[in-house]
Amino acid sequence: METKAGKQNKRSVAESDDVSGTRRPKRAAACTNFKEKPIRISEKSAAVEAKKHQIVDEEVVGIQLTTSMERNHDQPRPNRRLNEFSFHDSNGVPQPLEMLEVDDVFVGGVILPLDNDKEKEKGVRCQSFGRVENWNISGYEDGSPVIWISTALADYDCRKPSTSYKKMYDYFFEKACACVAVYKHLSKNPHTSLDDLLAAVVRSMNGSKFFSSNGAIHDFVMSQGEFIYNQLAGLDETSFVENPILISLRDESSRVHKALSNVALWVDESKASTSGVVDKEMKYAKLLQDEEYRKFLQQPRSKSTSTSASKFYVKINEDEIANDYPLPAYYNSIIEEADELLLSDPGYEVDTSDLPCRTLHNWALYNSESRLISLELLPMKPCADIDVTIFGSGVVTNDDGNGFSLDDSESSTSTQSHDPDGMNIFLSQIKEWMVEFGSEMIFVTLRTDMAWYRLGKPSEQYAPWFEPVMKTARIGRSILALLKNETRAAKLSYADVIKRLCNMEKDDKAYISDKPLDVERYVGVHAQIILQLLTEYPDKDIRKCAFVHGLASKLQDRHHTKWVIKKEKVLQNGKNKNPRAHRASKMKPMQATTTRLINRIWGEFYSMYSPEVLPEEIGEEEKPEELEEEEEDENEEDDAEETLPEAVGVQKSPSPKKIRGSSEKMEVKWDGEILGNTSAGEPLYGKALVGGQMVVVGDAIILEVGDQDETPAIYFVEYMFESVDHCKMLHGKLLQRGSNTVLGNAANKRELFLTNECLIVQLKDIKGTVGFEIRSRSWGHQYRKENTIADRLDRERAEERKQKGVSTDYYCKSLYSPEKGGFFSLPRSDMGLGSGLCTSCKIREDEAERSKTKLNASKTNFYSNGVEYSVEDFVYIIPSYITKDGLENGSKRKPFIRYGRNIGLSAYVVCQLLDIVVVSEPKRASKASFEVKVARFYRPEDISGEKAYTSDIQEIYYSHDKYVLPPMAIKGKCEVRKKNHMPLYCEHPILDHIFFCELFYDSSNGSLGKLPSNMKLKFSTSKEDKLLREKKGKGEKGEASSGMIVKPDEVPKEMRLATLDIFAGCGGLSYGLEKAGVSHTKWAIEYEEPAGQAFKQNHPESTVFVDNCNVILRAIMEKCGDVDDCISTVEATELAAKLDEYQKSTLPVPGQVDFINGGPPCQGFSRMNRFSDSTWSKVQCEMILAFLSFADYFRPKYFLLENVKGFVSYNEGRTFQLTLASLLEMGYQVRFGILEAGAYGISQPRKRAFIWAAAPEEVLPQWPEPMHVFNNPGLKIPLSRGLHYAAVETTKFGAPFRSITVRDTIGDLPPVKNGESNIMKEYEGADPVSWFQKKMRGNIIVLTDHICKEMNELNLIRCKKIPKRPGADWRDLPDENVKLSNGLMEKLIPSCLSNKAKYHNGYKGLYGRLDWQGNLPISITDPQPMGMVGMCFHPEQDRIITVRECARSQGFPDSYEFSGKIKHKHRQIGNAVPPPLAFALGRKLKEALHLKCSLQHQS
Repeated sequence: METKAGKQNKRSVAESDDVSGTRRPKRAAACTNFKEKPIRISEKSAAVEAKKHQIVDEEVVGIQLTTSMERNHDQPRPNRRLNEFSFHDSNGVPQPLEMLEVDDVFVGGVILPLDNDKEKEKGVRCQSFGRVENWNISGYEDGSPVIWISTALADYDCRKPSTSYKKMYDYFFEKACACVAVYKHLSKNPHTSLDDLLAAVVRSMNGSKFFSSNGAIHDFVMSQGEFIYNQLAGLDETSFVENPILISLRDESSRVHKALSNVALWVDESKASTSGVVDKEMKYAKLLQDEEYRKFLQQPRSKSTSTSASKFYVKINEDEIANDYPLPAYYNSIIEEADELLLSDPGYEVDTSDLPCRTLHNWALYNSESRLISLELLPMKPCADIDVTIFGSGVVTNDDGNGFSLDDSESSTSTQSHDPDGMNIFLSQIKEWMVEFGSEMIFVTLRTDMAWYRLGKPSEQYAPWFEPVMKTARIGRSILALLKNETRAAKLSYADVIKRLCNMEKDDKAYISDKPLDVERYVGVHAQIILQLLTEYPDKDIRKCAFVHGLASKLQDRHHTKWVIKKEKVLQNGKNKNPRAHRASKMKPMQATTTRLINRIWGEFYSMYSPEVLPEEIGEEEKPEELEEEEEDENEEDDAEETLPEAVGVQKSPSPKKIRGSSEKMEVKWDGEILGNTSAGEPLYGKALVGGQMVVVGDAIILEVGDQDETPAIYFVEYMFESVDHCKMLHGKLLQRGSNTVLGNAANKRELFLTNECLIVQLKDIKGTVGFEIRSRSWGHQYRKENTIADRLDRERAEERKQKGVSTDYYCKSLYSPEKGGFFSLPRSDMGLGSGLCTSCKIREDEAERSKTKLNASKTNFYSNGVEYSVEDFVYIIPSYITKDGLENGSKRKPFIRYGRNIGLSAYVVCQLLDIVVVSEPKRASKASFEVKVARFYRPEDISGEKAYTSDIQEIYYSHDKYVLPPMAIKGKCEVRKKNHMPLYCEHPILDHIFFCELFYDSSNGSLGKLPSNMKLKFSTSKEDKLLREKKGKGEKGEASSGMIVKPDEVPKEMRLATLDIFAGCGGLSYGLEKAGVSHTKWAIEYEEPAGQAFKQNHPESTVFVDNCNVILRAIMEKCGDVDDCISTVEATELAAKLDEYQKSTLPVPGQVDFINGGPPCQGFSRMNRFSDSTWSKVQCEMILAFLSFADYFRPKYFLLENVKGFVSYNEGRTFQLTLASLLEMGYQVRFGILEAGAYGISQPRKRAFIWAAAPEEVLPQWPEPMHVFNNPGLKIPLSRGLHYAAVETTKFGAPFRSITVRDTIGDLPPVKNGESNIMKEYEGADPVSWFQKKMRGNIIVLTDHICKEMNELNLIRCKKIPKRPGADWRDLPDENVKLSNGLMEKLIPSCLSNKAKYHNGYKGLYGRLDWQGNLPISITDPQPMGMVGMCFHPEQDRIITVRECARSQGFPDSYEFSGKIKHKHRQIGNAVPPPLAFALGRKLKEALHLKCSLQHQS
């Protein structure tokens, strides 16, 4: 049965019935034009009693008898109206309509014609017919729901239920009304908020008599979120499936419904089929729960029906249950835990139904003295003034829906290692708990004033205290089975049940004793768990049976303390009395320690643009767009139109501003003598009077542009001249307002940015001048204080001008280049010279010239993209051009690309330029006047995958294959040398575009042999060093204007940049930068002890501070006497004071640090999402503020920020914008971009956002060229005015080298078994094979950390059943049950996946095997088959990938060490920057340093 509207699959009808089974339309209004066929009825069947309504036994007769009443006789399938109806099961018991999802449901009622409802006609009563095939809701467009049901013979519009069924149907009808109300609001406002949606639905439904208040409607709609989602998601013409608000409503419904109804789940085992047991159990449980909620809503409101017993909860006595629990013990965890209050916003009064739901693993409960204590002492209902105080601790994660198996003795007491990836917390006081029962599972949930927590496995220490609860649950289930098996539950008395419990087998997990007194004692003292199960079971006979009354009486007779049952709102007062609170100070997300500059920038922004006012008051800022990223679905192909690599730089260039000319007559005259002439001979002037106002070269003038409502543009006057037609002209450059750059509203409103966008305009069109200053400040840490004073005075003067109504004065100190993705130092020496020359025009002319493809006069060489190509050069060819006719084939077909696999992607083809052929008529798709003839070299991967695996990635093979190609097929130059002429040793020689050739490949027969002796192949020589930097034809000059190409040399360690690595982790970023020969990490700060220890092991010369960076910054500023400039918490101040003298003496100080790098953790990206509301009080805790404060205080020459790609769009882009604004305010040059680590030589996709900052006098590094093909498009960063910036080209259409495969990465590592824990191993004689393996292994002879997580027995069985072939995952598991060692039968296919395969792309990859020829999935902190990246099984071995294999996928060599437990090592690797990517960034930094030295020598 499919309940989604518009998605029914009806049962076909036998032809003998002569009734069409065609599908009924979605709308009731569309049913009037259908035609139905006649039905033959026997005379016997036609005989009916003459009553008010004729009575028939067969549905087909009722349909035929109402046919004559229809106005239309051409319906292909009968449609009827149904009155006085009810739905029931095969026993005649009334059932909700939705029950047909788990059982057969039939219908009885009066059948009437569909379209004659206004008449008082008589219908035909059929007492019971069907079965009901499915149901549907229509009427969405009309705003009034219509309920349809379908049988095998006809469709029925359900109008009026019978009196006895009215309550049950009214409830369902209100659910349908809620669906229609939600549909109407979302259709008009698809981007509304959940609160607005609920308010609109409440207003729509507030006329219903079904609800007592608007609050009841609100709770009802929240509880039905899943039902509403299923209906709307199934509509044919709508797209509600991905609507985030509807999804939020669905996700909220489960916990809200649970809290409102307070009903334990129970699944009838007799109704659970062999297949799909869990899914059917859950459906049945939800229906029963929904039915109880209906009864709750429909209970009489005028008077209370509660008995005295139901008003009170009898407390369990600790002394009476003590014998069933272990001896006293105390909670002794040494793990640092965070306060639960950090995950919430204390200080609010909330309803318990609105509390978030989470899961708690490795948990324990204890009292205020830390003594372990039983759950049973807590109430199982919300009670007022409880006198027991219980706290808890554990690892909190998102609610995963897991429970405990009642038949598995290991479920609660297992001591198997379980290290969930979550946060260790301690709870505030626990107020209540509940047990939800299923036929095979039990779900235990507890509540504090902050959240609900579903309990996972307890800690090893607490497991014995939880076992009595599990045992009692098993006993309760056994008692229920006894009662159900009796024909009448009332026949079993309390004594009868006790007696039967005594007779249980001793190996039964519910066995207590064979002595009645012992059994009665146990049942009596643990009565509350059993009573909750029985008193909330849906069967009334069970709830009122003699045993329940007897047990309740026994509990009352004990005269224990009674608590008043009272459901009320809770006040989150923000105080946690847990005894572990005093130990938690270090775990708090301490408010960031900041400098006053950073605090001012971020504080002022959030005071002006808080979330509450942002939508209304930010008028200028365009809402940041999401990152443009192609889908990475395994089966989804790329856009059919995308056949060429995307260009680097700005996408979608803006149209130039249109200047509105002045219609007013304005006197314009020159002031002063002619200063010279333009290149065209036009006279130049330095001053002019425009309408009486003086305009001078170097001024800023106002021009009106475009629409009248558009803000006037401001231009910088470069020079003024008089044209040949005697017009007085001005040549200016646009001064862009910060709000129109990538900064948005984070920009200073008075700061303008020079651009390369220039224009020529008549002086008469000027609307005026503005106060303007080319600002220059002395830069460096030693000038911070005086610059701070100057900036403060400047702000005060600006505020004073504003108060007086004086026009704003502006300043400029940076050039904004969206094409280069950054802000750069002003070309001060070339600005405002009045010489008739414009650097921006010169740049555009040079770029236009560079983009041309030109053949020289001798026809022996040509220029393309600024690179000179000559005969006998070695070049890269785009692979799609290697066709028979030499035409690019991208428009015809595309390479086969699948997510997670780079199969089908080709590297550039290496060729040698043999000749330049002049053509009289260019070929199709080529406008060039010449073509190039090239000889092809083959790569190992062109021959076979095995050859590629065993060969050097730089090896190529000469051939006799020749091609004639258009010059546009060339992508740059490279070198081909003899092998003995290769560089002796280089960490990453492929960055130099050098190949070697020793063999000849005959493509006609596929043979490979030595180069023929008569073959004259001219190799590159090592003296041609200029080729090393002409990478892919870019010929970039760096940000400074210089034509030099620089080759970095090795830099002695003492001459490298003294580096401070913050949030250092295990040191991946520092390792790569140091290998590039540019930095020397002298200091590192890391908060986590295992990661800090790993950094020390791999960087023994570094001073590592394992502490909070807020404390370290406070200590540094205290050491330097700059406390007045430091804003920190009392806690940070106290902890800084506790540092010992040695630690203080080793702290770096300003002037010592040349380079700061790191990846600050942004709390908004965490799984807990605890700082997602973006208010200033939350933002202060983000470590980005402390990170920027380090940069502000130290003012190093260079600064590098790394983060996940979502950093750019997080918080609607505000965090990214404020980060850029902060660095610019300090005086830095800034460049931003997103890089794909897989394109830099690792076997996994890993996009990372980077921000470079360089001091004003330094050269800002460029982005490294991606060297490997990789199936991941380049990500663009949204700028403004519809622009997007891409730092580098995507490499899925070609790159210098092939991608690194799984086999390249881990194919040489020795086999290990599930749960391998031996840290030190031998390579077992397996030599490295691939180029990558040789690079990773180096000279290491002992393999470390080739260890893997241990899967439980069931997952290990599943792993062994996954086929050892590419792409295999859970969908390849056989649909069968397996018996575990404990005797429990389990399904091989995880039930949570088998029933949801149509969602989330079929959950592809979960329980997945890696493909030798593909790539590894993105490295995460906790590889597991059901994790965020489920493809974690080795290609050939039945286990999860090891720590070392994960490390290699990140590019860590085998010599790199990790520290801590296996979970710590995985976390260190998953959080690290891949060293090859860091190395590539370091190389570009080194080039920038050398370029600066070269420029200084030139000057």
